Amino acid sequence: MTQDTDLPLALVTGASRGLGAAIAEALSDTHHIIAVARTTGALEELDDRIQARGGSATLAPMDITNTQAMAQVCRSVHDRWGGIATWVHAAVHAAPLAPANHIADGDWSKSVACNVSATGILIPFIAPLLGEAGQAIFFDDAKAGDKFFGAYGATKAAQIALARSWQAETEKTGPRVHILTPQPMATATRARFHPSEDRDGLAHPRDEAARLLTLI
Repeated sequence: MTQDTDLPLALVTGASRGLGAAIAEALSDTHHIIAVARTTGALEELDDRIQARGGSATLAPMDITNTQAMAQVCRSVHDRWGGIATWVHAAVHAAPLAPANHIADGDWSKSVACNVSATGILIPFIAPLLGEAGQAIFFDDAKAGDKFFGAYGATKAAQIALARSWQAETEKTGPRVHILTPQPMATATRARFHPSEDRDGLAHPRDEAARLLTLI
């Protein structure tokens, strides 16, 4: 992480596709993007799109459930730039739909690791980088209690509960914590849950990213 920039920094976790990629592209007009995701190829494609619109990005092909790797990312950001202006947390594990009594051990473990544990670890890592003036953005997807959404709904709800606690705790001191609710979008995550859905009526992630950024 040696790229020089005079722009404010935006760290986007889950930046390789869908809403995370769209938010990263939109923010690249005004920020230098630090893009974190597991998929190197998708990050490189994101970098190409950001460069095509005149922006710049630093790519960090990391799994957010790897605590040591994420600690190194945050340390590198601190050592190189001192801090960041914005954190966008778009990473999520979408386990297959299943009745609660048939959730596979692996699906449950991955859901907890990505949606809950990683969030609980990243908040203490990233809060010092944000300081009092920064902002963090989370995305709600209220599926808790819905049939067959046990793994996703429970762990996503836990993630947002963590974010809401942090939001309440920092209301007067900063950083600002935003919890936004995207409209249904034509993303791979939604396609996994609704494979036969007509996608023509769904929002495009690019349009939804632009709308959501007007709310902060």
